[in-house]
Amino acid sequence: MSSPFAYTVKLSECGSKHLALYLSIREAITEGKLAPGERLPSTRQLAALYDVSRGSVSVAYDMLTAEGFVQSGVGRGTFVSGWRADEAASRLSGGPNDDWCPPMASPDLTSWGRKLMEPNSAMYDPLPDADPSYSVSEIISFVPEGVGTGWFPWTEWKAEVALQWKRLGDSKRDDIHSAEGSLPLRLAIASRLRRERGITCDAGDVVITSGSMQAIALLSQLLLEEGKTAVIESPCYTGIHRAVYATGANVIAEQVDGSGIVPRDWKAQLLFVTPTRQFPTGAVLSYERRRELLSWASRSSAWIIEDDYDSDFRWGGRPIEPLKALDREGRVVYVGTFSRSMSVGVRIGYAVLPKELIQPFIMAKKLYDPYPTGIAEQQALAGWMTEGGYNRHMRRMRRIYGKLENCLRVGLERELHGLFEVLPSDAGLHLFARWNLSAEEYERLVRECAKLGVTWRDGARYETSRSNVSGSPSSLFGFAHLDDSRIEEGIRRISQAAHLLGLIDSHKGQGGTVHA
Repeated sequence: MSSPFAYTVKLSECGSKHLALYLSIREAITEGKLAPGERLPSTRQLAALYDVSRGSVSVAYDMLTAEGFVQSGVGRGTFVSGWRADEAASRLSGGPNDDWCPPMASPDLTSWGRKLMEPNSAMYDPLPDADPSYSVSEIISFVPEGVGTGWFPWTEWKAEVALQWKRLGDSKRDDIHSAEGSLPLRLAIASRLRRERGITCDAGDVVITSGSMQAIALLSQLLLEEGKTAVIESPCYTGIHRAVYATGANVIAEQVDGSGIVPRDWKAQLLFVTPTRQFPTGAVLSYERRRELLSWASRSSAWIIEDDYDSDFRWGGRPIEPLKALDREGRVVYVGTFSRSMSVGVRIGYAVLPKELIQPFIMAKKLYDPYPTGIAEQQALAGWMTEGGYNRHMRRMRRIYGKLENCLRVGLERELHGLFEVLPSDAGLHLFARWNLSAEEYERLVRECAKLGVTWRDGARYETSRSNVSGSPSSLFGFAHLDDSRIEEGIRRISQAAHLLGLIDSHKGQGGTVHA
């Protein structure tokens, strides 16, 4: 069964199943993809199509009915209302309509707003989508999507959140509504960081954010502007690149090698770095370079933003000491998140701030969140951590993801021998691989794989300038949202495409000779 709804896209944006359904159906109606009077799928059909509960579909349909987008009747089904679709069609065709108004003039955005809207190389991703003839369940996407929802203990988590909502309803306290976030959660985070990461901090140094990206954006706005300079890694996380670029500051994109970012005597005020596991390559910043970065920050009176996005998932080797643990002068801001270890829908991150930045950061956050977002979830996470539930979850996830990572690595190296060079890594939720043949052959493989319903994330997306995109192709293969059978099937399809194109010698069998 096919559908014109962009459900997956909306789900990634909002994290709520019923809201994603509502938004995707509303968009299909207003854009004319659904005609007036057209019957929508039944709640049972739509629930099966997107693997959601019928209750979520019913809530979405109720929201659409309340706003006049659809009409429903007992025993008749749910149908698209006529007036909104007619209006959309009239506007698209330019036909007469007494209520039609010409489009508004483009808003006079600030410099920050204009830069935010500019085409950005960090959003460049040349990979085609999978063949639309495949259903959502048939497509195998290695695009990193965070943790798999099937692995998370939702029943346990929902019970904890429900308990906190009840307690909040009975509570007369006002202190839990401070912009810094839940005090019990900040205490639990500080305790965990001292115990497991070697970071000397207390609850007063920690501010809860709506994911790590909010912390990165706020710090960029606080510390950067036109005339200032920031250093970012090349390649790097697209969110960091966009946040820095939008401030109007000068950007130095510094090279990354097998030991992380290459330190230099930059004339800059701010450095963004992922030292425990460089994104996206997975390189670990050496101890010598860590000391060099701290020395540079001291000499330059600069700040360092350390994004420790997924080092909790480690399969081997010793735990990597964060840069913040070596910071003796208060030059490093440590940013972490629970969205990777729990779910992208759990928007809880945090920043551990030097004393001088705590109040400016809190005041900036109050502009966006005068009251903490998701306070029941924050309180629930605090209780879950204190009672040991979070640690049990993490131990289980490390076992599961360690096996999945090994399944993917072995598959890439055995079945696609010589095509990709998988970079060494003993942590994280994706593998980074460099392509060994020509760019033209890479593009051919990508297109053939799309026909077979398998995709991945192109490494060019994370390059900091288009001039770098023309270099040797690279790829990210995420695995945390998959199981071993789907990983193996995805590798089989890539191998099939490579054989069809003659990139692997079929006479040698799997793992055979690669054509020069």
